[in-house]
Amino acid sequence: MPFLTTPSDYRFPWYVRLFFWNQKRRYGRVLEAARLWARTPKVLVALALLYGALDRRTSPIEPLLRSLITVRISQINGCHFCVDLNPFIILKRGIDPDKLAELTEFETSPLFSEREKAALSYAEAVTDSNRRVTPTHFEQLHRYFDDDAIIATHLGSSSMPSMVPVNP
Repeated sequence: MPFLTTPSDYRFPWYVRLFFWNQKRRYGRVLEAARLWARTPKVLVALALLYGALDRRTSPIEPLLRSLITVRISQINGCHFCVDLNPFIILKRGIDPDKLAELTEFETSPLFSEREKAALSYAEAVTDSNRRVTPTHFEQLHRYFDDDAIIATHLGSSSMPSMVPVNP
């Protein structure tokens, strides 16, 4: 049972309704998490702009790796909504379903490159409050990424928890 719900007659501003239209077109329905975020419409717009900036075509991190990071962060945060939605997106981007299934075991899986492992390990350290980023993370990252890509990885990893819906 959700902790919070949005009344069916809740009036959203016109620009939020455009966002909902696009979401319905992409996912077949308006997602309740978006309806909750939209109750503070300026925050929803800011989150959408942030996500768009991080997931842009010109990002120094390729789409599949960005999606792997997003799914892994969703798993760590225990966000059922995100864990359901993000694999849908990454599968559309062409990831091998077996690789997605082994994401929680990426450190020991032969399906992940050392480059992917470095980015995912760093994303875990940024996300999990029981872990800390270490110099070793940066040594690994610098083997495969330039500073812009590391910054993009950090911003993507550190901003994801703020996008977790209120309801589990």
